[in-house]
Amino acid sequence: MASRELIVLGTASQAPTRHRAHNGYVLRWDDQLILFDPGEGTQRQCILAGVAIARLTAVCITHFHGDHCLGLPGVIQRRALDARSTPDGLAPLPVFHPADGGVYLDRMRKVSIFHDTSKLEPRPITADGPLGLLGRAELRTAALDHRVTSYGFRLSEPDGISLIPERLAEAGISGPDVGRLVADGHLDTPDGPVTVNQVSRPKRGQSMAFVMDTAPCAGAADLAAGADLLVCEATYLDQHRDLARAYGHMTAGQAGELAASAGVDRLVLGHFSARYTDTVGHEQEAGRHHPDVVAASDLAVIAVPPRR
Repeated sequence: MASRELIVLGTASQAPTRHRAHNGYVLRWDDQLILFDPGEGTQRQCILAGVAIARLTAVCITHFHGDHCLGLPGVIQRRALDARSTPDGLAPLPVFHPADGGVYLDRMRKVSIFHDTSKLEPRPITADGPLGLLGRAELRTAALDHRVTSYGFRLSEPDGISLIPERLAEAGISGPDVGRLVADGHLDTPDGPVTVNQVSRPKRGQSMAFVMDTAPCAGAADLAAGADLLVCEATYLDQHRDLARAYGHMTAGQAGELAASAGVDRLVLGHFSARYTDTVGHEQEAGRHHPDVVAASDLAVIAVPPRR
């Protein structure tokens, strides 16, 4: 089975704590290794988590507050270092980011002296919609509701089919003929034509949504709709909903409500305020609305739920 999992680098919001590094997440999705919101200390956390920075295939930055991007200089310089020992060099690394924050990305690329062979490819975002393919999966974005320009992300693989061995056997189809049937959609057999729909069932593509630093909004709901895995900020508990509203954040309860209304399979909470010494309350609060909730902890590995 293909490897699809979320590797948590850090779960703190604005200020890290003794037990929480700054925000940061890596999604392992088949042959893709995607870094989301690399906060300060990302290079170190990647070492502890066993994530090879040289193997990253994309970086997604929701916005340019420091706890979501200050780890990028270390990532860039580590790639430049790794490139020196890679005979063929590194593959280009797309960095998806809000277009109006391009000046900050440029500053982080030049923050200190080094020979930049990192091959970063800035991909500025100016509007909702598809951003391109990562492997076979489509990456798309939607605007969120924060104090600065912020975009969430969704990775979705296309729907497909699962062949049913018993039906193939009944139709007398085997070997190379199976490939021909799938490629052409039909196959002529001694007993007559067989279509691929007769020997298969639909297979819904899996998806992951990343919603960070936002008040509840239409963009968050759009990205989360039907996702197998939703990574969502839960900066505050409901008792501090006024603070969440003032600073453009969500509570754990609101994250649970989003997951429930969007039909999400598994909800992963992160981006916790330093005022909370543990996240038991976050998991309980979101759990009142949704049955599968994980309050992320640093260096945890969380599986994408099995396909429905």
